[in-house]
Amino acid sequence: MAELIYKDEVYAIIGAAMEVYNTLRPGFAEPVYQEAFGIEMLRRRIPVKPQQELFIFYKDVRLQKTYIADYVAYEKIIIEIKALDQLGTREEAQLLNYLKATGSPLGLLINFGAVGDLDWKRMAATEYRLRTNYRPKKISED
Repeated sequence: MAELIYKDEVYAIIGAAMEVYNTLRPGFAEPVYQEAFGIEMLRRRIPVKPQQELFIFYKDVRLQKTYIADYVAYEKIIIEIKALDQLGTREEAQLLNYLKATGSPLGLLINFGAVGDLDWKRMAATEYRLRTNYRPKKISED
C-alpha cells in the first residue's frame, strides 16, 4: 500500500478545520468559515497563504487567466473551503483544475456545511501526472 503524501501536514490542517467546525457548526456562509479557518491555521502556526493566485501555463507560457485558491498551506497543499450540504463533482473538478494548473501534488476540499461531521476530501494529482509530461510549476509569485 502506498504511503500518503504530506500525511503530517494534512493531519495538522484537518485538525484546524475540525476545531473551526466544532466551534461554529454548520449554518454560516463560506466567507465566515474561510476567515475562521485562517485564524485557526495561524494560531497553530501552520504556514498558510489566503486567497492565493494560481497561475496557468500553456506550453511554458503563463496565461493571463488565473485561479484563486482559498488557501495554500506549506507552499504545496491547495485548500478549498466550502459551506454546502455535501461535496459534489463540481467542487472536486474545481480542485483538480487547480492541481493540474499548478502541478501541486495534493489538494484538500473542506466542507463546513455538512451536518454531523466535518466533510473533507483529500485529492492527489498522481493520476494526472501519470498521463502527462508532468513538470511542477511555481504556485505563486510573491
